[in-house]
Amino acid sequence: MRMLLPKQKKSQTGKGNRLLISITVIGSAGPIRFVVNEEDIVSGVIVTALKTYAREGRLPILGSDINNFLLYCSLAGTDALNPSMTIGSIGVRNFMLCKKPQTEKTNTDEQQKHEVSSSSSRKGNGSWKAWLNKSLNLKVSSH
Repeated sequence: MRMLLPKQKKSQTGKGNRLLISITVIGSAGPIRFVVNEEDIVSGVIVTALKTYAREGRLPILGSDINNFLLYCSLAGTDALNPSMTIGSIGVRNFMLCKKPQTEKTNTDEQQKHEVSSSSSRKGNGSWKAWLNKSLNLKVSSH
C-alpha cells in the first residue's frame, strides 16, 4: 500500500513571489489571467500573454511578434512599460496590451480624415491612447 505524501511547495528563494496578473487586450472580450514571478521581465510577460491569447482562440488575431506590442499599466501613467523591467517592480497586477501604432505616410487632409474614421472603427489596432485621442478628435470636429 502506497502512502501519499503532501506536495511540497517549491522553494521561492531567488525566484521571487508569484503574482496573478490580468491583461486586457483592446477589442477582446475579457482579460487574460495567468501567474508570473515578480522577477519576470515585461517582454517575457508579453510573450506569455500572446501565447495564452492565441491558445484560447481569442479574436481579433494579434500575431506573435512581441516587437509589435506595448504593455501599459492600467492604473497609473500613460507611458508604456520598459520591456526590460521586472513586472513586480511596478506594484500593480492589471495591465493593458496594445499594438504599437503604425507610422503613416503624409497624406492630404481628406485622406487623413478617411483613415482616422476607418481606423477608429477597427478594433485592436494601435494603442488605447491613440484610440481615445482619435475618438475625442472625431467628436470635437463633428460640430
